[in-house]
Amino acid sequence: MADASLDAVLIQIDSTGQMILGLVLALIMFGVALDLRFSDFGEVLRKPLAPLSGLVAQLVLLPAVTWAITMIMQPLPSVALGMMVVAACPGGNLSNLMTHMARGNTALSVSMTGISSLLAVITTPLNIVFWASLNPATAVLLRQVSVEPVSFIGSTVLLLGVPMVAGMTTVRLWPKLAEKLRRPFQILSFLFLIVFIVGATASNAKHLTAFLLQILPLVALHNTIAVLLGWLTARVWRLSDFDTRAMTIEVSMHNSGLGLALILNHFDALGGAALIAAGWGVWHIVSGWALAAWWKRKDRLKEQSA
Repeated sequence: MADASLDAVLIQIDSTGQMILGLVLALIMFGVALDLRFSDFGEVLRKPLAPLSGLVAQLVLLPAVTWAITMIMQPLPSVALGMMVVAACPGGNLSNLMTHMARGNTALSVSMTGISSLLAVITTPLNIVFWASLNPATAVLLRQVSVEPVSFIGSTVLLLGVPMVAGMTTVRLWPKLAEKLRRPFQILSFLFLIVFIVGATASNAKHLTAFLLQILPLVALHNTIAVLLGWLTARVWRLSDFDTRAMTIEVSMHNSGLGLALILNHFDALGGAALIAAGWGVWHIVSGWALAAWWKRKDRLKEQSA
């Protein structure tokens, strides 16, 4: 169980900081949208079972399972909230790279990332408010940080939706411009967020041990459950190994940068919640790479024995 001292890791944000974070959040979503193509969604129309079942696992089952975990383990309320925020976030673009490395169905991964990112405009705030309100500890926390559900959902839809539409419109009307902007926007949005967090938390180095001992094990457990959920969903529907690899990685890798920005912007930069999102940002890369390496090794051994 996380120690309450983790909430001492507070990031003081004034009105200017809030505005900067809003811009960073818009940059993140604009960068995501520049990676989306309408053709990416063709996979759903051709073979809907794999992407739709994966999206249900990612956007419906994982948030529900996360709520159950917080009820059973009863971590610090801010930590529980952080877990719910991360679980509510869409897939991240790194999942496409990891799926490719794992020799999985990259097209399936791309289509799931694209659709989950598009749906996140509504599903992310809805999942956060719905599941956090069902846990008494996080429900109290929502009231303490003055998150009014209707206002939060409305402002988040606006904050995520406008840059998403702008990005996809740019891709549609000015594809060459979108190609030039894609990498710079993604890199800059990531760097702005990292610089902001590192600068704001530099005075909280004393909490590093608590982070390593209390947050990372919980993140690893949560991520492992997400991995198993993705794998089991694929097995239930008897998907091919090719599709199973993509779904397993996609369900377990989330846009934790978006989650962190939401926590900093809407939830008073609560230390436990922010550390959970930051921990996911590190750990899901480790677990995704480990899965990819394990599957590649499995393939090599199979090829050698053939």
